[in-house]
Amino acid sequence: MNTSPNRLIIEAGRTERHYWKDLWRYRELFYFLAWRDILVRYKQTVIGVGWSLFRPVITMVVFTVIFGRFAKFPTEGNAPYSVMVFAAMLPWQLVASALSEISNSLLANTGMISKIYFPRLTITASSLIVGLVDFSISFVVLGLLMAWYRFIPDWRILTIPLFLLLALATAFGAGIWFAALNVRYRDVRYVVPFLVQLGLYISPVGFSSSIVPEKWRLLYSINPMVGVIDGFRWALLGGESQLNEGGFALSVLLTALILWSGLKYFRKVERTFADVI
Repeated sequence: MNTSPNRLIIEAGRTERHYWKDLWRYRELFYFLAWRDILVRYKQTVIGVGWSLFRPVITMVVFTVIFGRFAKFPTEGNAPYSVMVFAAMLPWQLVASALSEISNSLLANTGMISKIYFPRLTITASSLIVGLVDFSISFVVLGLLMAWYRFIPDWRILTIPLFLLLALATAFGAGIWFAALNVRYRDVRYVVPFLVQLGLYISPVGFSSSIVPEKWRLLYSINPMVGVIDGFRWALLGGESQLNEGGFALSVLLTALILWSGLKYFRKVERTFADVI
């Protein structure tokens, strides 16, 4: 019997059984793809990372003027209205950016997918990194904004990593759904930007979710971003900022369901990507 370490083993079902181990084995590919996406995002832009500052700041100003000044919507606790809005822009920008990147990631790497084997989740997961870079830049801006208003968060800010994980799970779960569907149904790439734009207005980004009547609060939390945004505000604004426990639990449950079902569907159709793409 040949015991050469260089022998090629062909075994039915081996790829399926070792899939999650392969994700770790291909971690260097993950690093490469993530770094490449960051370079592509900023390398040939006029103001580079300034785009990561421009979008949330302008959106914050518009929402503060429309909802804070004109509509006279209340803020949360004693936080300035602009700080409340920017605290919501952090997770929103992360999820919106990651969702857009993930949904198009497979089509953007058709050459790799059609030629070599590797876990396709590596591509989708690496697309989260660009969103995390934007998040880090915006987080610094929020710190400067808080310093300008002399607003000091309390101990709750230590829980930010938990809500960040929830935001990433929301983006990744929905993103892999759209990525898998986008391979077969190319119209999905037009649907995602529309959903992102719509989500900006139906999510409590420019206003506090506390203005939603109590009887509708649970129904409103069907939108997973409600729990994510409320969690960030609870952690960053502290003080009198409240977290609706029932609505938050529902958002977490729905996020878990989206992530689980997304992974299950992605794995089901992954083997057909090379043929269809």
